[in-house]
Amino acid sequence: MTTAYPFLRNTTFKDSLEHLRIFARMVKIEHSVFALPFAYIGLFLAAGGWPGISKFILLSLAMIAVRTWAMAMNRIADLPFDRQNQRTQDRPLVTGEISQSQTLVLCFFTAIFFILVCASLNRLCFQLSFCVLIWSALYSWSKRFTSFTHFWLGSVLALAPIGGWLAYDPNIHLIPVLFGLGVLFWVAGFDILYSAQDYEFDYKFNLYSVPVRFGLPTAFVLSTFSHINTSVFFFLAGWSADLGLIYFFIWFIISLVLMIEHRLVTVKHMERINMAFFTLNGLVAMLVCFGVLFDLFFN
Repeated sequence: MTTAYPFLRNTTFKDSLEHLRIFARMVKIEHSVFALPFAYIGLFLAAGGWPGISKFILLSLAMIAVRTWAMAMNRIADLPFDRQNQRTQDRPLVTGEISQSQTLVLCFFTAIFFILVCASLNRLCFQLSFCVLIWSALYSWSKRFTSFTHFWLGSVLALAPIGGWLAYDPNIHLIPVLFGLGVLFWVAGFDILYSAQDYEFDYKFNLYSVPVRFGLPTAFVLSTFSHINTSVFFFLAGWSADLGLIYFFIWFIISLVLMIEHRLVTVKHMERINMAFFTLNGLVAMLVCFGVLFDLFFN
């Protein structure tokens, strides 16, 4: 008889690596590129430079833990729909490569680990860690009752620069809030585009989204409007942080990338969504982080 938890079996090293690979695929570890750079932005700006190795490592661990928690909860919440959606048939929970009980164990340990790491940062981070876990988990059920689920997701990732700042300086400041607002609209904008793939499925199963509520043409307009807000808030954040020409040159490039995204992805060319979703938006996150850090250290 085999146990439900593969990490408790007498497995080989090769088996363990395979289990880790499956878990990483389930939580889409590569999508860490969306939030982690903004957490570093908050941390480095609060410190005014290098924050120290302990803060850097602890923040990195906290971000990995909370993102794993949120994605695992999302996969559990979406499982009834993922089983029926042709686009999601290869997800590990659907294929049976991972069981729901294993995923729940992963959620439990990552939540505890996140709380402990936050406690190691400072008291405020520890107190807020419970709210962050609840807010990030509830997003996974938001598509059942609100069409603005994309903005909820944006608000979850918007916590990255704020959390990065609080990890070093447990006092709220306008700078991380402005970066957070930029992230909120940035994520909402590209998630609206991404959800367009599931327009017919969501409509059939009474799931809420901007495309379902307003139709695809209006949804694409709202996505564009969201990214205009992103550009504005990233500009205001750089101005508030007193960053220099290096950052604002990068900000100009980012604005062009977002404009290109909306030229590539249209109602008639939705086959380009996946390329725009990961490639272009991953580039945006890395460019913002690069612009801030380069300006801090070399301006």
